Amino acid sequence: MFLLSSVLFLLFSWVSLHNTAQTVAEICRGTHCHGAESSDPRPCTGARCPGGRSSRPPRQFNPTTQARGAHMFSSHRAYPSDPRAASEAYPAVQPIHGRHSDTSSDTRIKASEVLPAGCTDADCAAPVKQFQPTNDTRDCRGIECRLPLIIRPKPRAKSCVGDGCLVSSEKSVSSADSQLPPVHLSDRAAQFLGDFPEFGYPSSEPGGAPLGVQLTCDIKPGENEVHSEDALILHLQLAKGQEKLVEALQAQQTVIRDLQRKLVDQQEALLSQQREVLEQQRRMYEQMDVVKAQYGLLSDTIKQVSFQGLQGELQSYFESHLAGLQSQARSHLQKSYTTHKMDMNSKMMDVVGEAHLPQPLLGCPSPCGSEEFCDFQRDPPRCEKCTMCPPGFFLISQCTPTADRMCQDRDECLELPDICGERVKCLNTPGGFRCLGVSERDAVMGLCGHGYFYNQELQECQACSDCDGEAVTVPCTAISDTVCGQLSESRLSQTWAANVAVPLAKTSGAHVFPGLQLNIRGKESSDLLLNEAGQVTFLQHGLVWLDHNFAIKHSCRNFLQVGIRINGSQEEEGWDLSGVRIEQPDGKYFQGVSVSSGVEVEPNHTFTLLLKSPNQHCNQSKDLHVYDLTTPSLSLLWLSHDTGAVAMTAQMSLQVHYQTSYRPTFRMTSVSDPYMITLTHDNRGVCFTESGVVKFVLQQALYSMGHTCVREGFSLIAYINHNGTSQDMMQAFKTGVNYRDTSITLSGAVSVESRDTLSFEITSPSQCNIRYFGDSTGISMLSLIWIPSALSSALTATVSRTGLPFGAVRNKPLLFQQISADMPQVHLARSGEPNSRKNFIFHEKGTANIVLSLKLIHSCNIVKLTLHRVEGPGQGGQAGPVAQQVSGYMPEESEWASIGLRASFQVRNGTAVYVTLDCIRGRVNQITHEGGTNVSILWVAV
Repeated sequence: MFLLSSVLFLLFSWVSLHNTAQTVAEICRGTHCHGAESSDPRPCTGARCPGGRSSRPPRQFNPTTQARGAHMFSSHRAYPSDPRAASEAYPAVQPIHGRHSDTSSDTRIKASEVLPAGCTDADCAAPVKQFQPTNDTRDCRGIECRLPLIIRPKPRAKSCVGDGCLVSSEKSVSSADSQLPPVHLSDRAAQFLGDFPEFGYPSSEPGGAPLGVQLTCDIKPGENEVHSEDALILHLQLAKGQEKLVEALQAQQTVIRDLQRKLVDQQEALLSQQREVLEQQRRMYEQMDVVKAQYGLLSDTIKQVSFQGLQGELQSYFESHLAGLQSQARSHLQKSYTTHKMDMNSKMMDVVGEAHLPQPLLGCPSPCGSEEFCDFQRDPPRCEKCTMCPPGFFLISQCTPTADRMCQDRDECLELPDICGERVKCLNTPGGFRCLGVSERDAVMGLCGHGYFYNQELQECQACSDCDGEAVTVPCTAISDTVCGQLSESRLSQTWAANVAVPLAKTSGAHVFPGLQLNIRGKESSDLLLNEAGQVTFLQHGLVWLDHNFAIKHSCRNFLQVGIRINGSQEEEGWDLSGVRIEQPDGKYFQGVSVSSGVEVEPNHTFTLLLKSPNQHCNQSKDLHVYDLTTPSLSLLWLSHDTGAVAMTAQMSLQVHYQTSYRPTFRMTSVSDPYMITLTHDNRGVCFTESGVVKFVLQQALYSMGHTCVREGFSLIAYINHNGTSQDMMQAFKTGVNYRDTSITLSGAVSVESRDTLSFEITSPSQCNIRYFGDSTGISMLSLIWIPSALSSALTATVSRTGLPFGAVRNKPLLFQQISADMPQVHLARSGEPNSRKNFIFHEKGTANIVLSLKLIHSCNIVKLTLHRVEGPGQGGQAGPVAQQVSGYMPEESEWASIGLRASFQVRNGTAVYVTLDCIRGRVNQITHEGGTNVSILWVAV
């Protein structure tokens, strides 16, 4: 309120001064009056003349006030630029702030506030005109306004008295008339506020001028170094723009962090859902296992009680219940994987400022391989190898980067309805099947069929394991699974086995005369060989020993011949390695024969098994009845050239005369090292340059006449001549025939020293005329392989004199007596040891070949000889048959019969083998321990 009163009082005083100035202009007369002409000589009289009242120095304004005045000037309308119009509108005298180039006018001109009284003529008008108001209201000029108040020059006030003042006044007026700017209302207001110290701005320092207003028009280029208005505004706008950009970036980063946090939460939720699905899957599998275990227990109980009707109902109930559980589990897994399956290979990039997050958030730390998948059940997840479908299962879905391979059990009972027979119930089990009510004896006979073996612990048939490209160490048998091994570059020996079957007749009148190729049904491929289309192709260099056990009952005229044939390539014609004749028994009983051979092979060599007839009077579909052995009938022993072994084959010469005793002469057909193996000077023996172990087989075809031949039979004996002395090493017996073609064979392994010779002799009873044959079909051949003693050993034995089984014999083990000295690698269990005189125990890992010949008297319909292998305690202690051979009734008028088998297999430290004898529908009367009964074991390092 006080301020408003002061402003009103100021305006009222300004109006009074304006009226008084007009009056004074009329009163003032004379040369000394304001506004008078310079030529008026009259003196100024009156109270309004200069000097009558002391003039008051004007106040100056600081630049802040100047800026405000400039803003007020820009916001109000402009006044006329004519100085006269300005003087008429505002005639009051104000302080003049002018700038002149003349040095005499550097000081600011001061005018009196009021005209002296009594100035009425024209002389008074000149001073008034001289002090017209201008736009310059400051006491500083140019760069002075930028200086601090301490060093700024102080304004000096000069009083003008006399005529001299008039001249300078006229010069100033004339200069001001030419450059007089328009007068602004803001400038006048600042002037009046400066006249009243109580309303004006205080001085910046003692003695200094008060703050003023600097107008835009007073700032001239080059006079003061300040930024222009546009530059200052642009600078402020840029500063504000940077602040807004920083705020926008901070807001965006906050949004990014929120989004990342939400993404982490979502992925954690998905991961927890997947863990729940996997946990549900695991629980369901556990429930299925419990149900299967309960079902097995209940099935065993039902089998003991033998309620057929209740058993069938419970079996169907549990089968349907188990099938429902499997279908539910399968559907649940499909739904869960369909709903929650996501690409776990995707990586999430880390956001700036969130370095604490894991990288990546979900998935394995590195990409998995081709046969691997990311296992999310692990914590943290890691890559695992894809599992292969076990035997008895088939593939449902392939292995993916995020899921393992899925397999389903094969239902053998559904695929093969008569697999257990018509009256026996079949139960499907994981990986196999179970024939309810079937004894172990029936399973050993081959009830499980090809590709399956009888598991004695589970009492069910299980599918044989597939080695998946690895070498087959031990093939699958009727009661043992396949044992797989891997062939390395330093491997010295290896074994392989397979089943052999006669192919089905294409027509009812198919003849065997051109030659019938037997089907070799082993594993399709390995590192050693490839089995395709019933024949075996070798993939590596080396020496091979082959053994084939064959049992047949036929009604063909004359004889049958089974042999081994090898081909150098598909284009070249092959040659027969060996052959054995099977005489004509008129279809009365089974005959068991074994054919063997040793040969050097190269890659792409193939071998086949052939069955021939000398005439066309043999019908395949009517005259042939092959006994299906439960064990592999074909076994193979492969030796690397690194062992230093040497192979040789020789053919016996044809004898045109009939004779009783016969010492064959040889004609060497092939030898891998003629320095190590040579023939003697009379070609009746084989000489060895260095010590080692010799694996040999001799097969001789013959034709006999005389009843004494039938009663006493024939014997083939092997001798070792050492330093001029001969020693009988082993002997084989063959039942005699009358007016029949047959053959006799002997195989074994013996140790030889340097310069030892090996020779043979065939003996027959007196008054028995025999003719010996030899041709290019493989009969009457000698094959042998010499192995250095550093990598091999041999053991010979015969049956024990006491403790042998007789009478009704069913799967009774045979007892033996060792003839040769103990070897570090193998020996017969002694007295005081477990299974004394029964087991042959191996003490070093390697490959073994066993040849067993047994001479006995029996009345059995079928005599079965089986070789069993028992793994050591470290290998699980499981037992299983390795080889088997059968024979039928004894020929009429014969006193003795013979049966034998041959096999190669893998052994470990602690592996034991034993032999059992089984008589079906008959009895065993006597087993001789000499003259045709012997066992030879060959061990070769791996």
